[in-house]
Amino acid sequence: QVHLVESGGGLVQAGGSLRLSCAASESIVSISAWGWYRQAPGKQRELVASITRGGITNYAESVKDRFTISRDNAKTTVYLQMNSLKPEDTAVYYCNVPLFNLWGQGTQVTVSS
Repeated sequence: QVHLVESGGGLVQAGGSLRLSCAASESIVSISAWGWYRQAPGKQRELVASITRGGITNYAESVKDRFTISRDNAKTTVYLQMNSLKPEDTAVYYCNVPLFNLWGQGTQVTVSS
């Protein structure tokens, strides 16, 4: 069974940066696109960024020019670099491998004003 393990969340002041990582336990996931989602209290889970197997990226309007998604297929790891963080970015962040319907356990990101 394939597992996704996320890391890198935490508490940061507005304007700061964090880098999230999501590592898969099996290399098979490297054939799939990946995505990062987030869910704030009382809100629906939303797609933040995605990246195809070939490296094509897509971002939610709210994070464009601030967040960068990348992947390392050799390490079966995907990253989310988050810069210029805002309090409204506070949420639990989840990585997702849609081809295998896999979700990480979530990592909390809290941005203080």
